[in-house]
Amino acid sequence: MSDERTTPLRPQDPRELGPYELLGRLGEGGMGTVYLARSAAGVLVAVKMVRADLAPDDAFRRRFRSEVNRVREVPPFCTAEVLDADPDHEQPYLVVEYVDGPSLAEVVEERGPLTSSNLHSVAIGVATALTAIHGAGIIHRDLKPRNVLLAPGSPKVIDFGIARAMEPTSAHTGTDQMVGTVAYMAPERFGSDSPLTPAADVFAWGGVVAYAGTGRTPFSADSPPATAARILTQPPDLSGLSGPLRELVGHALEKDPANRPSARELLDLLITGPQRPAAAGAALAHQPGLRIAAEEAQAVTGYHPARQLTAASAPSNLVGYDENSIVTQPVPTSPAGPTTPFTHGPAPRRPWVLPAAVVLLVLAVLAIGGAAATYWPRNEGLGRTATGGPSAAPEPNPDAEADANILVDDPLQQERLWHAKTDPGEGASCSFDGGLVVRREKSGVFKCRGPEDAEPDDLQAEVGIRLLTPDSCASIWMRFSKYRGYLVRVCEHNVYVGTHKSSKMAVYKTVPLDDAAIAVGAPSTRITVSIVGETLEVLRDGELVCNVQVSDKDIAGGQVVLGLYTERNAPADGPYAVAFDNIKIWSINS
Repeated sequence: MSDERTTPLRPQDPRELGPYELLGRLGEGGMGTVYLARSAAGVLVAVKMVRADLAPDDAFRRRFRSEVNRVREVPPFCTAEVLDADPDHEQPYLVVEYVDGPSLAEVVEERGPLTSSNLHSVAIGVATALTAIHGAGIIHRDLKPRNVLLAPGSPKVIDFGIARAMEPTSAHTGTDQMVGTVAYMAPERFGSDSPLTPAADVFAWGGVVAYAGTGRTPFSADSPPATAARILTQPPDLSGLSGPLRELVGHALEKDPANRPSARELLDLLITGPQRPAAAGAALAHQPGLRIAAEEAQAVTGYHPARQLTAASAPSNLVGYDENSIVTQPVPTSPAGPTTPFTHGPAPRRPWVLPAAVVLLVLAVLAIGGAAATYWPRNEGLGRTATGGPSAAPEPNPDAEADANILVDDPLQQERLWHAKTDPGEGASCSFDGGLVVRREKSGVFKCRGPEDAEPDDLQAEVGIRLLTPDSCASIWMRFSKYRGYLVRVCEHNVYVGTHKSSKMAVYKTVPLDDAAIAVGAPSTRITVSIVGETLEVLRDGELVCNVQVSDKDIAGGQVVLGLYTERNAPADGPYAVAFDNIKIWSINS
C-alpha cells in the first residue's frame, strides 16, 4: 500500500524496523531515509531511519536520544506529532505522524501561487507550528516549502529539531557544510561564530510565505552563492504580496535578528492583531482545526526557562522529504522597492552591521564558483533577475539592467511602432485617441499591427489597459507568428490564458477577479505578461495573477501583439472597444 508520493522500496531497504512494516519510500535526506510504514495497530506512520554510517557513532546516538526527548515536548499544533523512537536500534529511527497531503513546494510548483485565503492559512499554520516548536526550546533550522505539508484541517510543519550530527563538530560533516536550505537561511547563519536563535526560523517563515504567495523566493538568484549574497546585502523582492501580510513578511526578513518579531508575535498579529488581514479571518473561519491549533499555541508564552538556544546547544533537523528540487515560477523583473515599514510589532532596536568576516566568506564562496556550490543545498528559487554575478560586490543597478534589455518603449499616443488600420468588412479599427484604441462592431477578435522585428522567445511585456465597453477584453498575444501564439485575455471579471491557433482560444487557465474586477471605463490598469521557457506569468499592477505552464510544440516564437477579443457569450452586436497605453517590452536573460 502506498500513495502517489511514495516510491517502491529498493532491494537494500529493510522491510521492517522494530514493530513497523515498511511500505515504500517517502524521501531521502542528508541524514537518512523516510519510509511510509504501518504500525502493528494498522496505522500509517512516517519512519525516519538514520543512515548506516552515522549509526555506529556513540556520540551521535547520545545526541539523537537527547533530541528525541526534546521533540516529544512539542505539542502537535500544526506539527507532525512524534509518536515513537528507538535510539538503540541497529539503525536508529524516529516515528512521526504520517501527514496525508502534498508539500507546499509541490502545490506551488504544480498550480502556482496560493490564493489569498490559502496563503493566510499557510502563514498562520507555520507561525503556529513555530510558536509550539520554539515554546519547547527547539529551533527548526531547515524550515522550507518541502517541510510544510498541506494536510486536511491545517498545514503541518515536519522535520524539526532532531539531532545535531550534521553540525561542524561532527566527524561526518565538513566545516564548509551547513544544515539548511540557502534560499531560506537568515543572514546571521552565514557567519561561523553567529549564535543560532529562533529568529532564524522567523526569517525562514518570511521566505516560505513569500514563496507561497508569489511562486518564488524573495532573494532569488541563479546560484546558491549568489542567493546568499543577496540575502546578506539586498532587500527582499516582495512584489506580488500586499497589505498587512506583506508588511509582516518584510519585518520577518529583517537583516538584524533583533528586529524580527518572535513566532508568537507573528501569530498574534495574524489572528488577533488590530490590523488582522481579512483573508486571515476567512482562513480561520473555514478551517476550524487551524483556528483551534492557533488558539492553543497562543497559550505557549515563552521558551523553556532552563534552556539557552545557542549555536552550541541548538538542535538540528534529522531528515527531510528531500526530493528533487522544485522549479519555481519566474519572478517579475521590475525592481522591488524597500519594504513598507512595519508598525504593528516591536519597534526596531538597532541597525544591523554586516560583519566583515561574513562578507569575506561570501566573496570567497563566490570566487571559487562551481567548486563551492557543491557544498550548498540546491536553491529552491530559480529567479530570472540578472543578479548574482561572480562576486558579492554591489549588484548592478536593476533599472540600468532593464534599460539595457529593453526592446520596445512606445507611449501609444500616435503612430510610431504600432499603426492605425481599418477593416470595413469586419467593422473594426485600430486608432489613436489617448492611447491605442481597438474597436469592433461585432463580437470576435481584432489585432493591431505592431513592430515586426524578430524578438527573443523569453521576454516581458508591460502595458496599460482600459476596457471601454462591456464584454470587451484587452488581449495580448505572446510568441505570435503565423497566426498562432499564446493569448492573455483580460476581461472585466476574468483573466484567461491559453493558445490561439485558429478562430478560437483554447483556454489553459481561467482566473476570476472576484472583488478586484476591472470596471468598464476605469483608469488604466498595468498588465505585465512574462514568458520564460515553458512558464507564462501574468501580473496586474505588480501583483501576481497567475502562473501557467505553456508547452505547445506549434508555438516556437514571434511577436507581441495587441488587440481585442470579446468575452465568451458576448452578444453578436457590439460595439466593443478597449484601449492600450505605454507599452514596454524587455528581453529576459533566463
